[in-house]
Amino acid sequence: MELKQTKIKRRRGVVLTSQGLQRLQEAILSWEIAENKGDRLSLDDLSNVVNVSTKTLSRLWSLSQGVDQKTLQLCFSAFNLKLDREDYKALSEDHETEISSFSSENQSQLSSDQLKNCFSYPDGPVALDSPLYVERPPIEELVYRELTQPGSVIRILSPRQMGKTSLVLRLLDFAQTQGYQTVNLNCSQIDDNCLTNLSKLLRCICWQISQQLGMEPKLDDDWDEELGHKLICSFYLHNHILKQSHNPIVLVLNEVDCFFEYPHIAQEFFALLRSWCEEARQKHHWQKLRLVVVYSTEQYISLNINRSPFNIGLPIRLGEFTQQQVKDLAKRYGLDWISGQEIAQLMSLVGGHPALIQIALFCLVSQNMTLQDLIQEAMANGGIYRHHLWRYWVKLQANPKLLEIYTELVAEQGVILDPVDTYKLESLGLICFKGDRILPRCELYRSYFRKQLSVLT
Repeated sequence: MELKQTKIKRRRGVVLTSQGLQRLQEAILSWEIAENKGDRLSLDDLSNVVNVSTKTLSRLWSLSQGVDQKTLQLCFSAFNLKLDREDYKALSEDHETEISSFSSENQSQLSSDQLKNCFSYPDGPVALDSPLYVERPPIEELVYRELTQPGSVIRILSPRQMGKTSLVLRLLDFAQTQGYQTVNLNCSQIDDNCLTNLSKLLRCICWQISQQLGMEPKLDDDWDEELGHKLICSFYLHNHILKQSHNPIVLVLNEVDCFFEYPHIAQEFFALLRSWCEEARQKHHWQKLRLVVVYSTEQYISLNINRSPFNIGLPIRLGEFTQQQVKDLAKRYGLDWISGQEIAQLMSLVGGHPALIQIALFCLVSQNMTLQDLIQEAMANGGIYRHHLWRYWVKLQANPKLLEIYTELVAEQGVILDPVDTYKLESLGLICFKGDRILPRCELYRSYFRKQLSVLT
């Protein structure tokens, strides 16, 4: 049986043109300055001002999902604007959204060979064209809407393997559909010698930005370190990058928590990011910058509240999948889990951990194993999660102090952790928080590591 790709067409009403979007954003910005002391309106605040639901506003800001003309009139009139014909366009049949979905007469009877050809092993981010990406409303809509705001800042936080990179891929794809330029930097790839020298770090980042934008790096033209490392870096970004661009630039900084290991550098670098956000509130070219900061755990170093980028912008925290999201994902794999019993059994083992759920569903449909066998083998020796767990085991063994702390955690003993240890375990994804308690993230981790640690004692 072949999987067929069905195209479902939906009529969408009207969307803003680039002119309409710019007029509305400028009017909102003026209102924020005059009526809100310059503070940004949240989506809920904006909903109250224009008397339109947050869901409808998210559709409006996406520029890809239409709304009715009356909604546009409400939004424009709320900020003393007249809606002109050039501010919007109707979505014709040629512009209707096509939603790809996989269908078959009976998904539950698909063979393993067919499914192996459809899905690859879930290792790494979910590809843009994959039907296996699970949206977590309203996160995607909030991110897309915020990205269209001049000088916006988005902070994406979650432990490793919870879906940050998959979300960033879609954020960047959305930005490119809007005509924005994009830069995607992985801070963990920066050499250690740059992380101990502020000048080298800032030159490295400016060089990477220039390269990804297709611009020739001109670091030596105006890089006078006597003016100060942060000042000259800001000057370079303003004059050689932002000023030369006609479109907004989305700058994604992944894994910025690697800077936490270098407190002096972290203090200076995060203060610089904060200064760029402040510049965007008052200077035109800086408003082209859209900053996305991605990290795995809360900061554990002390930062001046007025010099930190971690208390401004839109905060996004990615949590575990809900039961409904696991059910929807299982259906996409061709599993008919209507009763919910199987979902409960799987989640009792791994919770809603996105990566562990994906691995389980893939193995169930591609390796001819039952859920009961999967769970029994996982509890006995790691089973399908053996390599995943082994990577964590190696990291714990490399840090005797963390190993000792985690030994107490899986033994269900009350443990008080200092911020640094909490940061390290949380960033790995090994713990979760329930009230004021710190626990192993899931039963799989508790069972596996308790056995591993009992061998050492």
